[in-house]
Amino acid sequence: MKYILTILSFLVGFSALGQEYIEIDYDKFYSGKEGFKEAKKAIKEGDESFIENIPGAYKNALELFLKANEYNSNYAPLNYRIGICYLNSINKTRALPFLEKAYKTDNKVSGDITFQLGRAYQYSYRFAQAIEMFNKYHQVLPTVKAEQKIKEIEKHILECKNGTELMKKPVRCFIDNLGKQINTSAPEYGPVISADESVIMFTSRRASTTGFGIDPEDKLYYEDIYQASNAGDGWSEASNVGKPLNTKNHDATVSLSPDGQRLFIFKGDNGGDIYESFLKGDSWSEPKRMPKPINSAEKENSACISFDGNSIYFTSYREGKNSYGGSDIYVCHKNAKGEWGDAINLGPIVNTDYDEIGVFMLPDGRTMYFSSNNSKSMGGFDIYKTTMKEDGSWTAPENLGYPINTPDNDVFFQMAANGHNGYYSTVSSDGFGDTDLYKILFLGPEKNMMNSNEDNLVASLTKPVGELVVEKTVALKTIRLTIVKGVVTDSITGKPIEAVIELYDNDKNIKIASVLSNSKTGRYLVSLPSGFNYGLNIKQEGYLFHSENFNIPPANSYREEIKNIALVSVVLGSKVILKNIFFTTGKAILESASKPELERIVKFLKDYPSVKIEISGHTDNVGSAVLNDNLSGERAKAVVDYLIQQSISADRLTSAGYGSKQPIANNATEEGRQLNRRVEFKITSK
Repeated sequence: MKYILTILSFLVGFSALGQEYIEIDYDKFYSGKEGFKEAKKAIKEGDESFIENIPGAYKNALELFLKANEYNSNYAPLNYRIGICYLNSINKTRALPFLEKAYKTDNKVSGDITFQLGRAYQYSYRFAQAIEMFNKYHQVLPTVKAEQKIKEIEKHILECKNGTELMKKPVRCFIDNLGKQINTSAPEYGPVISADESVIMFTSRRASTTGFGIDPEDKLYYEDIYQASNAGDGWSEASNVGKPLNTKNHDATVSLSPDGQRLFIFKGDNGGDIYESFLKGDSWSEPKRMPKPINSAEKENSACISFDGNSIYFTSYREGKNSYGGSDIYVCHKNAKGEWGDAINLGPIVNTDYDEIGVFMLPDGRTMYFSSNNSKSMGGFDIYKTTMKEDGSWTAPENLGYPINTPDNDVFFQMAANGHNGYYSTVSSDGFGDTDLYKILFLGPEKNMMNSNEDNLVASLTKPVGELVVEKTVALKTIRLTIVKGVVTDSITGKPIEAVIELYDNDKNIKIASVLSNSKTGRYLVSLPSGFNYGLNIKQEGYLFHSENFNIPPANSYREEIKNIALVSVVLGSKVILKNIFFTTGKAILESASKPELERIVKFLKDYPSVKIEISGHTDNVGSAVLNDNLSGERAKAVVDYLIQQSISADRLTSAGYGSKQPIANNATEEGRQLNRRVEFKITSK
């Protein structure tokens, strides 16, 4: 059945035990009221859909059964049918009053009425009553061939006990609907966001704007991908992204790279595979299937690329010795040739003999979220968090808790880079009719009052769903990450440039990642996990390269930095500051971390063999002017000497030390003095 190959299948989820089909005794259904013929017809038509056991069919059956129920609302088999339809829908809690009435009217209306009523109590957070009903069902089970049924009942009872404990310590958060710009009466789910929350993409089964209509297999509209943006003043109205991402079949969001320019989608072919597409200007490229060993003959339904693009985490139902059962989380790493290596199972700390799906890795490179229906959930799939340790192993997954997790399936969770805001899809009384997209503002655990706290400010500016009083300040676990973003333009025309942005580990002299700024907007975004000395190099043919340095301590908390870059054309007199040249304090000895920047100068001079340059050294105004002049000159000469050692002709190079004579910032501040301590190169002949 094609339906199981859609992403939506994880939101609905059917019980392994299914339900019983009970014949309608129309003599008992007849009440003598007017409308019997119409009600009887509605039941018969509803049964035709009911036995199909697919979401769209249950929806059709429900409408007909509710119509018949208006004629006689006390008939147990009909109330049972309505309850089952709701249990196999998004609105599972609505099953309870109908199943309660069926059980009260006839406690033997079906052999599984206590089991189905237990499910309804569980979805409604009435865990004690749910356990009572599951135990009653257990008592009437046959002793022969009941192993699977007993296992499922025991799992439900354990979930109810987990739910009871989790609700004793609710997570302090606000959960807000993203609003009518994003959500409709149709299902919206699978949100994926850029690291700075400026872009959201998601899947919807609303009336298709692509004209492909309803899937005959599940009688719902085909999945399509939609997009909205947020410039700081709220989400724009979501729009269908169109071709080539959306096709005549199901197309669903899986993951978005931190910069929002690389999208992973799910397609239900070849058992269910992951595809990738790249944003070029304002158009997406034709999606291409990810290669083996990421995709296999089995189903892969979620994936997330690392901040540097060199690792991909994904889920797969593949079997064999490299599996713990069901869907597991795997990782593939790129080798030196840029090819994906073998799929590595993350191991038994993360994976269980149940299903792990919906993997999402924060761009800090160490924090992972995923969903699992393991024995620690409160029902269906719950969302979990795990962190990579220094030795590469993982911490024991932590259930995100109530009210984020519910007795229903909770999947497709994404966390913004700041660690404050999460996004997911769920059903709520304030929704628009089906699963909607919601934003979670995490407040963290309570602690003693402090004079100043960011979260008090956040809470005061946030309009929550319902009442939630923030009495004490909170502390969030530190997200050790810096987001650098901005726009790359031509320094003369101001027009956006599609430039290559390279990220280097200066201490190891290795290139970590390479991305492009958007060709239409010039926008770029890079993620920098704390604990490294980064060199950022922005280059494009015909321009001087531009460098930035970010030496981020290991304990540095989350921050965003905006760096708008105006590239300077290769013309006479143009110059660039070399921000990744480092010297021993007070001396003219080049440190090894300078090598990536020095090699960029070498490459530039080889690319432009007729260009001559001046390397100049500059200082702040602290200390003797003579000493500053000498030190700046010696440092400039040290750079020239290195270039000559790399076979750059000496007659193309000059050095000069200007001391503190050419400041670019105010020497009255430490920040200004730091900017003035620099090395530059200038084109003196072209």
